[in-house]
Amino acid sequence: MALDGITLSYLTAELAPQLSGARIDKILQPEKDEVHLVLRRRGTSLRLVLNTGSTGARLHLTGLSRKNPASPPMFCMILRKHLEGGKILALRQLGLERIVTLDIQNYNEYRDLATLHLTLEIMGKHSNLLLIDPETGLILDGIRRYSHALSRHREVLPGRPYLLPPSQGKLGAADEDSFRETLLADDLESKLRDILLARFDGLGPELALEIVLASGLEHETRLGDCGEIDLVRLYQTYTRLGRKQGTHPDPRIYYRFRGDHTPAAFTFVPYEQYEGLPCTVHSSLNETVARFFETRSGRNALAAQRGSLLKRVREIHSHLGKKLNIYEETLGSARTSFKYRLWGELLTANLYRIQPGMTQAEVEDYHEEGQPLVRIPLDPALNAIDNAQRYYKLYNKAKAALQKTEPLRQAALADLSYLDSVLLSLEQAENQADLEEIHNELVEQKYLSGKSLTREGKRNTGNKKNGPEIKPRSFRSSQGRTILVGKNNRQNDWLTLKKGRPEDLWLHVKNIPGSHVLIPLAGGEDFPDDSTLEEAAALAVYFSQARGSSLVPVDYTHVRQIKKPNSAKPGMVIYEQNWTLFVTPRQEVLDALLATENPGSLAAAGKAD
Repeated sequence: MALDGITLSYLTAELAPQLSGARIDKILQPEKDEVHLVLRRRGTSLRLVLNTGSTGARLHLTGLSRKNPASPPMFCMILRKHLEGGKILALRQLGLERIVTLDIQNYNEYRDLATLHLTLEIMGKHSNLLLIDPETGLILDGIRRYSHALSRHREVLPGRPYLLPPSQGKLGAADEDSFRETLLADDLESKLRDILLARFDGLGPELALEIVLASGLEHETRLGDCGEIDLVRLYQTYTRLGRKQGTHPDPRIYYRFRGDHTPAAFTFVPYEQYEGLPCTVHSSLNETVARFFETRSGRNALAAQRGSLLKRVREIHSHLGKKLNIYEETLGSARTSFKYRLWGELLTANLYRIQPGMTQAEVEDYHEEGQPLVRIPLDPALNAIDNAQRYYKLYNKAKAALQKTEPLRQAALADLSYLDSVLLSLEQAENQADLEEIHNELVEQKYLSGKSLTREGKRNTGNKKNGPEIKPRSFRSSQGRTILVGKNNRQNDWLTLKKGRPEDLWLHVKNIPGSHVLIPLAGGEDFPDDSTLEEAAALAVYFSQARGSSLVPVDYTHVRQIKKPNSAKPGMVIYEQNWTLFVTPRQEVLDALLATENPGSLAAAGKAD
């Protein structure tokens, strides 16, 4: 979702008083399409973000700092030369266009006060940030440079005159007559939302649709379906929502469903089209815009990091799968070669019947009832004894291959099972700390090269105290009991073998990669209540490869029954005595459980409820 002109007008009006009079202390460019202005105003530090990304172009104040490159880009150096130490005089928007300009006053190279314009153009993939000298009308530089080879309308190069982006010929703040005339000039079969978007300035797709819905019309209403009353209501709604400063902002962020961590949309007032979706209400539009885009950006960065790890683990998984196929082919061939021992024995017992030059021998298999005839191929160049010895050698070779290959096959199976659990952990990781834990685990298990990372992104020196703090998921059952769930194999081991006490109850889906689940119990208590047990089993299914399946077997037993074999992979345990539940998790039960998640709360988990 992008900033439309109307929302931008409210945001600009909110930010202008905060930025007016601020001094520019530092200018940073942490990304190729993002500039940060670090400001000082009345003893307060502010950080203004100017972003020109194709899907996230915007401006807002932020409290987050970003890691900067060792060498600043050229555009950043140009901005520092002309703007550092300067004073922001004003922030203004060009009508309802998505173009905002900072008027910045600073001393030039001749020590004279001069005013420059830092202009942000929000135009999707063509968004740009330009430094302009208003006296000459020339561009000093742009974060994106391009010539007439890319745009016939204008060039963005140092020394070229600044031209506004080409006009789309849309109507600005229209009165009722102009509004009706513009609407009715369109095709009667056109949808109202499309006409509003194409003909009226400042509207984005979401706001155009909202004007239609807030007027009491349907999504797909066409111009020809509208009566006189509909047109009146449409203009009234346009006046309230589609004109600069037409209403008091009441901003919020909407999510697709409860528990969704990625925002779907933000609005400056409640939108009917998002009615029923979970949302968060914010005190300012700046906070709304900042949280929406920063969360989306963080989720995108998380997705990129997750994708990188998934790709590497899948490559290792694929390589191991190919090795396993080779081992199984070798074992299959070796098993079929076991008949050579029998052939050697039968030839030895029938030496007197083998004549020189024979190509096969038919002898009785005295091991089988009825002694059926067995045809044994012979090498005519060898005598009977050498033919028998040849088959003994082939048998011994197959036996050796079996002895050597079977352990390799078992190791490959164990590695593949372990990597299946790692892939599940990666897919269910919720933040960068979760991914770093998995990365560290893969480095420790020699699947990845390099050193472990701490949560701060620094190299782990090997001191375990410097490692990330383990925080498994923590939920509350309907009866108020704590249920702990590991996020990855490292946490599974810690939860079961370190955190869990002998009397605590442990759950895991049967023979399927998934999280370890723990229900802390009080001394003398063998089992929790039935509701808590069923809800813990539902969580075990939800945080496993069987998510979404029905009648999933979930094993449960006491921690005292859990053992970890020597040299076992992280998260791999064995147990002999257990009970099994067959679970089909209900969505309403899962929703209620997931809503209680408190990942940082382990104080209560150390004792029974």
